[in-house]
Amino acid sequence: MKYRICFVLMSWFCHLFLFGQEKKADSLLLLLQNTKTDIEKVQLLNQISDSYKGSNPEKMENYGQQALKLSQKIKYKSEEGFAFLNIGIANIIKGEYIKALDQFYVAQSLFENEIASTTDEKVKNKNGLARTYGSIGIVFSEQSNYAKALHYYLKAVAIYEEIKDEEKLARVYNNIGVVYRAQSEDFKALDYFTKAQKIQEKNGDRTVGITTTNIGNLHVKQKNYNQALHYYTKALRLFEKYPDARGLGELHNNLGLYYKAINEPNKAMESWNLAIASFDSIGDKFGKSDTYLHIGDYLFEQNKFQEALPNAQKALALSKDLNVLEGIALAEKLLSSIYEKSNQPQESLQHFKLYKAAQDSLINHQNIRKSVQAEMNFAFEKKEALHKKELEKKEVLISEKAKRQTLQLLFVGLFVLLLSGIAFLIYNRIQLKKTLTLQKELAEYEQKALHLQMNPHFVFNCLGSISSFIVQNGTDSAIKYLSKFSKLMRLTLEYSKESLIPIDKEMESLQNYLELEQLRFNNVFSFDISKSSDIEDDMAIPPLLLQPFVENAIIHGLIPKKENGQIQISFSIRNENLICTIQDNGIGIEKSKELKEHLVSIHKSMALDITKKRLEMMEASTAQKANVEIKEIKNELGEIQGTKVVLNLPIQYIK
Repeated sequence: MKYRICFVLMSWFCHLFLFGQEKKADSLLLLLQNTKTDIEKVQLLNQISDSYKGSNPEKMENYGQQALKLSQKIKYKSEEGFAFLNIGIANIIKGEYIKALDQFYVAQSLFENEIASTTDEKVKNKNGLARTYGSIGIVFSEQSNYAKALHYYLKAVAIYEEIKDEEKLARVYNNIGVVYRAQSEDFKALDYFTKAQKIQEKNGDRTVGITTTNIGNLHVKQKNYNQALHYYTKALRLFEKYPDARGLGELHNNLGLYYKAINEPNKAMESWNLAIASFDSIGDKFGKSDTYLHIGDYLFEQNKFQEALPNAQKALALSKDLNVLEGIALAEKLLSSIYEKSNQPQESLQHFKLYKAAQDSLINHQNIRKSVQAEMNFAFEKKEALHKKELEKKEVLISEKAKRQTLQLLFVGLFVLLLSGIAFLIYNRIQLKKTLTLQKELAEYEQKALHLQMNPHFVFNCLGSISSFIVQNGTDSAIKYLSKFSKLMRLTLEYSKESLIPIDKEMESLQNYLELEQLRFNNVFSFDISKSSDIEDDMAIPPLLLQPFVENAIIHGLIPKKENGQIQISFSIRNENLICTIQDNGIGIEKSKELKEHLVSIHKSMALDITKKRLEMMEASTAQKANVEIKEIKNELGEIQGTKVVLNLPIQYIK
């Protein structure tokens, strides 16, 4: 039901212990009585409002309104933004989504203006803006508008990463996981739940048990039952450490479904009974209605109709008490099925009619909700468009103001510039010379690297192979070879223009090159390219850095071996460095020198010289070490098993 999706979303607002919140509110109210300045008073009013978000939305809105009036009176824009934010959150909890979006829109504008116009309280305002984005994301997620929800969640993530607020970052990751799970994108959901869990475990976040349960649920859905049990067991330990009756009840509910899936009925029933006990401890009727429905469904599937009946009736009673249409419809449908199997057609028909009525009400409710959602989206998009125009006007005004200031500074500084002109020109010429020299060297070595990748000998061999394919294998093989060769040429020329390319692009280029060489040498070798999961999507590497070593491995290591060879290329992270490894099982360095000493020494010298220069330039630009290590691989008997090349590079990112 919808509850299981909302559960993590609401953790954005709610703390786990309401008693602790009330106690915090009482202490803040005592401070408020002794506060004399309006600035301190409005800050306390917003803190008091925030402290009621897990227990009393009415009080939260009330104190938010008091903070709003006072902040507007003293023109304290930051606290005015937090007041609107608190009022909006209170409206979310009460289900007033359109009102909530109106409040969040105003809060967003206030925080954006404060960040742009002043350096005071910059981190505080960014935190407020990120919370506003996250809250807008929750509204759209609750309305099943997942594209917009994801858009605002990612905007919140960018700010929290910038200000290094890991606690709230983990909550946003969790909510993004919920969005992906709702869209059945399980692998993306698992990725974000795992990110959230790592941060929560690191910081001792009390909601880590909920996240761990979510990960277990995804593994059950993927039928990866061993992993699911691992995470469920871990979640049990976490709930012992950080008690949360509602979270524990949901865990036992999911454990029951897990044991049902692996056909262990006794353990399934035991888990559901524990779920009921946990929900009973906090009076959670919603959770219990879910549990009774699980038990009723399971007993019905086992043809235990008389045992299933009271559980279905309990689920129906709780759903009616809570006025949950989806729960009522599911319970009525189950009761109709039970009476049908029990040869009570009149009772079955009666409950089927009630099921259809509940289902019709649910459809009507969903249609109303969709119309409200459309109205809400239209109003919000209209405000966004107006806000965008206002920002553009402000940017124009700021630009004009900057131009005037520039002219004023130009006239004021003209006399100083004339006096220091000669010194400036000399300094500028020196810097310009250094810059031009560096650019020239960089261009030369990039061209050398490009020529090294696509030297005439390689091109000649490729074209010769195409010719042989046409004669021996027909045009299809030649076209395939020529297509790969063309793609490699295009990729190489394209990437050589950039100083850095994503690691995935480098892997693509190497993949294409190796496939081409496999065709060229009739598949006398195989290869594998892999990267560690620790490597992020925007990590980068200088282009064309690895290909000379791969070519050496093929030409001088594997081809002379005259039997099936293998090349392994891997990218990993070690000690804050990017490690690129190229390993072959060829004849080794010394044997290669014996076979083609002159040609190999020239080729190797060019590759090492160019690579060394590029690594020096990399060290100069990043202030971190960059080196390459080449060594033979030997077994315990000292026999040559191949060659291993390891490049140790600083971690760099695509800007």
